[in-house]
Amino acid sequence: MRRFIGVDGGGTKTEFLIVDESGRVLAAHRAGPSYYPEIGVPALEALIVEGLRATLAQASLSPAEIAFACIGLPAHGEDSALLERLDAIAGAVLPNERHRSVNDTVCGWAGALGGADGINLVAGTGSIAYGEVAGLSARAGGWGELFSDEGSAYWIAREALTLFSRMSDGRTTKGPLYDLLRAHFGLGADLDVCAAVYGPPPLTRSQLAALAPVAARAARAGDLGAERLFAAAAQELAMLVHAVRDQLTASPEESLPVSYSGGMFKAQSLLTPLLEAALEGSGRCYEFIAPQLSPCAGAALYAAKLAGTPLTVEAIGELKRSHGETLEESTS
Repeated sequence: MRRFIGVDGGGTKTEFLIVDESGRVLAAHRAGPSYYPEIGVPALEALIVEGLRATLAQASLSPAEIAFACIGLPAHGEDSALLERLDAIAGAVLPNERHRSVNDTVCGWAGALGGADGINLVAGTGSIAYGEVAGLSARAGGWGELFSDEGSAYWIAREALTLFSRMSDGRTTKGPLYDLLRAHFGLGADLDVCAAVYGPPPLTRSQLAALAPVAARAARAGDLGAERLFAAAAQELAMLVHAVRDQLTASPEESLPVSYSGGMFKAQSLLTPLLEAALEGSGRCYEFIAPQLSPCAGAALYAAKLAGTPLTVEAIGELKRSHGETLEESTS
C-alpha cells in the first residue's frame, strides 16, 4: 500500500496529512505558521522537520514507507537564492527523491478542484490565484503585503485602519468600524492605535490580518465604508482570476471552474457571494464551485500525482469522507 504526505503551510498554521492510495487518512498534525519571511528560514526548517516526524510517529510509519511527499510553502519560488535550501528541508527526514516543495497555492488548487483543470483563488492572510488547464499552469498575485495581497485579510485590515484614521480626524463620517476598532485595541485616545500597530513590538503580518473579522462585523452592522471595502476586495480577487485565465489562454467561450480556499472564505463569509457576483458580471465564462478538499488534502493528492500514481476517483471520494477536518477549519 503506497502512502503519501501532504503539507500545507500558511501564515497562520501548517498542516500535515498522511493518506494511503485508497484515500484513507492515516495521520494528521497541526503546527504554527510557516511564512518564512516572518518567522525566518531556520524556524521554518525546524517546524517542517518536527512536523514530519510527529506525523510519521502518529501513523507508526518510517520515512522509507512514504512513496512521496508534497511540501506546500508560502512564498516558495519568490526568492531564487533560497530555492535550493527550501527544497531540501524535507530531506532531513525523507529520502531526497521522494519529496518536492511547491508554493502553497498549488495545494489549495489541488484540494479545491480535486486536481482537475480550473483556477483556485486563495484569500487568507495573503492572496494569490493559481490554475492549470491542459497541462499549462499560471499564477497571479501573491507579491507580498507591502504592494500586493489585494483582497486578503491583511489588505482588508490595512484598509480598515486607514478608514479608522479618516473617521477619527473627520475626513469621513464615523461608522460602526470606529467604535469596533477602539474596543478591539482598548484605546483611550485614537492616536494610541499607532502604538498598538507599530509597537514596540509591532504587530506581525498574521496579527494585523486578524483585524479583518472586525471589519466584517462593521460591514454587517451597516458601516458603508466597510461594505465598500469588501466589495473592492471581491473585485480585486476577481482580477486575479482573470489574469490567470488570460495566461492559460482559455477562449472567452470556455467555462472554467473557479474555486476558493483561505480564511476569508470561511462559513458566513461576506466575500464569497461578492466574489461570485463579480465573476458572473465580468462577461467571462466561469463555473463557481465550492472546494472539494482542504489544501492539506490537496497537497497529499498532488504528492500522489508527482509520484506518478494519481489517486483514483474512488480514492478521492474516500479522502473526502475520511479527512477529519472541515474545509472551513482547515483554511489558512
